This record gives sequence, C-alpha cells and structure tokens, in this order.
Amino acid sequence: MDKRNLQELWEYVLTQVELSISSANFKTWFSNSFIVKIGEDGVVQIGVPSQFFKDWYVKKFNTLLLKIFRDVSYEFRNIEYVIVKDERRKPPKESRSSAAGALSLPLDEFYINKSDNLNPRYTFDTFVIGSFNALAHTAAQAALTRPGIAYNPLFIYGDTGRGKTHLIQAIGNQFKKSYPGRKAFYLTSEKFAVDYTDALQAGTANRFKDRYRQYDLLIMDDIQFLSGKDKTQEELFHLFNALRDTNKQIIFSSDRSPAAIPDIAERLKGRLASGMAVDISEPDTESRMEIVRKKAAAHGFLFSDEVIEHVATVAPGSIRELEGMINYVVCQAQAKGTSPDIAEVRNALRSFAKPAKNVSVKHVVGKVAEFYGIDEESVYEKTRRREVVRPRQVIMFLLREDFNVSYPTIGTKLGGRDHTTVIHSCEKIKKDIVVDTDLAKEIQSIRSILV
Repeated sequence: MDKRNLQELWEYVLTQVELSISSANFKTWFSNSFIVKIGEDGVVQIGVPSQFFKDWYVKKFNTLLLKIFRDVSYEFRNIEYVIVKDERRKPPKESRSSAAGALSLPLDEFYINKSDNLNPRYTFDTFVIGSFNALAHTAAQAALTRPGIAYNPLFIYGDTGRGKTHLIQAIGNQFKKSYPGRKAFYLTSEKFAVDYTDALQAGTANRFKDRYRQYDLLIMDDIQFLSGKDKTQEELFHLFNALRDTNKQIIFSSDRSPAAIPDIAERLKGRLASGMAVDISEPDTESRMEIVRKKAAAHGFLFSDEVIEHVATVAPGSIRELEGMINYVVCQAQAKGTSPDIAEVRNALRSFAKPAKNVSVKHVVGKVAEFYGIDEESVYEKTRRREVVRPRQVIMFLLREDFNVSYPTIGTKLGGRDHTTVIHSCEKIKKDIVVDTDLAKEIQSIRSILV
C-alpha cells in the first residue's frame, strides 16, 4: 500500500475515532500519530512520538482502533505501535518489495464529509433489500418523501451488524441530494453525550443547543448508549421537542426497541416511540447471497453461484461479519488476479466458520489439549504449571465466547473451579488476544479444528 493510501486510510480511521472520544482527547493523543506500514501478515504498524504514548494507546485506544480497522477489512489482523522521533515523524515511502505484498483496498470510498459526518459509501444504491429489512427501507423512503411529517421520528432497531448504520446514513446522503438547501448531520449518541458534557464544562451550553437546533435532519446512531445518562437524556428531550415542533426530521437507531432500552426517562422513551419504530431482522440466506453477489461485483469480481452460496452460509451472523468474509475473499482474488474457485474459498474461510453449538466441554478440552501438546487430564487438575494455565484459559474463553456456556458451569466442568476464576481467565484472554498476534492466530487455528 503506497504512502497516499496509508494516509487516506488513517484519515478515515481518525474520523471514526473523533466520533467516539472528546475533542480534547482527540487533539492530545492523535495529532502526531500515523500509519507507518501494513505488513503482509495484516499487522498495522502505527507510529507514535514516545513510550508514554505507546503505553497509553495500548491501554486506552487499542480496542477502539482495532475495531475500526477490522470494520474496514478482516485483513487487518492486529496493531503494533512504534516510537518514531522528530525527523522521522512522516510516514516512510514503501519500497517496491513491500508495496508488492501490501494490502489493496478501495480507500476512496471511506472519505467522510466532516461537515455532516456522512460516509458517501452508504447509499441506497449499495443497500441490498430483502424480506428482513424491506419494511425499514420503505419507512426510510417515506421519511425522505415527507421529511419532518411522515414518521417523525423514524426509529430503526435490530441486532448489531444488520445494516442499520448503512440505512440511516443512506437517508442522510439522499436527503442532501433531494434537498440541497437543507442541513443534515449524523453522530452517535456517545458523541452527543461527550459533546454535551464538554459544553457544560466549558460554559458553552447555549452554543451547543444552537448548533444542534440548526439541522433539518438529525441522525443519531446507537441511542441505547444514553441509558443511565440522565442529564444528556434531558438535553436530548428538549432538542427533540425543538426539532419536531419545527418539522425537522429526526432518525434514531438502536440495538433494541424503544420500550426495551433500560434506564431511559419515560417521557423520552415516549418520544422515541411516537413516530415509526421498525426492526431489521436477521437476513435470510437469499438476502445474504445477494449481498455477497453485489459486494463482489463492486470490487470487480463475478463469483460463481457455488462460491456465493458458500460465503453466504459458512458462518451465519451479522452483515458486518459477512462483509468481512467478502473482503477477505476479494483480497485473495486480487492477489491471484482471478475469481477464486470453491475449493480455494472453503480453505480461505475455514477460520470464519463457527463451531457447532452442541459441542461438549470434553470435546473442546480434548482439541485444545491436543493443539498445545499437553495431557488432557492436566486441564482438570489444580496445577498452575505455565504450559497448562494458558491452554486452560483458552478453553474457558472458547466455551464462553463461542458456545455461551455459563461461568459457573465452566468452573464446575473444569475441576470445580470458582466462577470468578473463569471470569478472570476469559477477560485475560479477551485482552491478550488484541495485543498478542501469536495468541490470536492460535485461537483462530483452534476454532477451525472445532468446526
């Protein structure tokens, strides 16, 4: 990946970071960092000015950054931080050999308009309509036809990764085209809460109120994160009234219906549900296949029906995960220069396949013990030998994350351990996997043999 593309990718990442943290934190920690390079193993190397910055990134920002990179492509496997001093602050030019093995991504689609936070890649043209989201799509079109009057507010809800953000941003992008003289703005509820808190502390609350009341279309993502934030909820309540009283369109998204969001004031909850609330359900196989077909075509590839069906069904889950698999297959195809055959795709996506949910604890213990070359019985013993402790923690992590086994049950099955020990082990692996590339690869390999 050449220097220009690295800078474009980093600019996109920064716009996403800026939506999630306060302005002061953003200026403090992200004004002097950049992508140094991306290795062939998918490790992103980020340059920072000092050891203090490096430690802070690992502790405070690594999870956020890794999520953003993986939302772009599953090819990005991990992040490393390197200290780059003074004259070396600018990203180095890639050599021919490193550029040849670097990742290729269409980065021009990730530019975000900083005046409204809308991502131009989220449009109705790229939105795949199926039975799972047809009603939400129809409601979105109605809101665009009569903004501020029909379905105000429009509340879109559904589990993570089902295309809610795509749909609500598509409304924003279409609104800009249909009504060029009006203002649209997109943000997350977390960003709204941070901005409001910063305004209170800076004594600029009135400026904050005026800013958000100027928009003709306000789109707020992940409203469930305002749960328990009483002061921010009150501010949103007053903003809601001000916008709706002047026929300005409001759109919300959430992972659950308005009535199911906990710790939300009843009067605000009533406002959220007062227009049109519609859910996006889990996509059916036919819709998933159409998503694969359309995304592959956007990258210039025509996949066979057999390949499309396999990609669509290998790991049922969110559309975001599906897009990650598509990006992975596309990157493989780009490297080869031709569309992949079914054997290549099956092999490439083995690590994405989710293990069967009815697997036994003993089966997981046996496979992990075999992988690490330890005696299966040692997992159940009270030993603290290093060669046993890590595999045991991995077993606990997999049982919890992949098979949803309860903490007490895991403890009981693995030698009568206390559930707090299991929780500690799971949290430790969850944190280590973010910074330890070898561990991440080990767990990926184990998951592929558990299928």
